[in-house]
Amino acid sequence: MSLTLYIDSNYLSPYALSAFVALREKGLAFTPVPVDLQAGAHRTGAMSVLSATLRVPTLSDGEFHLSESSAIAEYLEDTCPGPRLYPADPKQRAKAREIQAWIRSDLLPLRMERSTEVVFREVTPPPLSDAAQAAADKLLRAAERLLPPGAAHLFGEWCVADTDLALMLQRLLRAGDKVPERLAVYANAQWQRAAVQEWVALGRKSRGDQ
Repeated sequence: MSLTLYIDSNYLSPYALSAFVALREKGLAFTPVPVDLQAGAHRTGAMSVLSATLRVPTLSDGEFHLSESSAIAEYLEDTCPGPRLYPADPKQRAKAREIQAWIRSDLLPLRMERSTEVVFREVTPPPLSDAAQAAADKLLRAAERLLPPGAAHLFGEWCVADTDLALMLQRLLRAGDKVPERLAVYANAQWQRAAVQEWVALGRKSRGDQ
């Protein structure tokens, strides 16, 4: 396989992180290509030809090109050997995909007021608005229901939905917002996975951080 992953040059996209982690967890060799979204490189560069939606992440596998992080993870799961990205049990696998779809489509006030700059650049944001607090409460209620008591992972073993959920929780944790202890322990443990920390390190390097 000749794999190329187009990602945002600021290393702030939660979806690019998810696809990056999926590739690393599969143990696949790939070339990450940062794209300067602020300069519009996704509209004029290679991505403008490869991605119909002009969005990162975009995965190129030879002559096949695919955008959207959850679609990329499912494609890798279906076509590549190696550690699983989703649970083997069909019902658990469906729940993992439900979690991914929900995180990507809901909680907009929280995602706006606790952007990934809070996580990756340690920006201190103002207090949550009422709408964002309601979204945060919804996130925490759902996470407490989804994560079994005492569990380190959503479904017994790591899956890509763990990374996605942990990032949502990190938006609150890094801002100093209140998060139940067991969810904080879960999110911080997930954050220490090698693939996630590699992404964090790449972002720091791109900004010239020490």
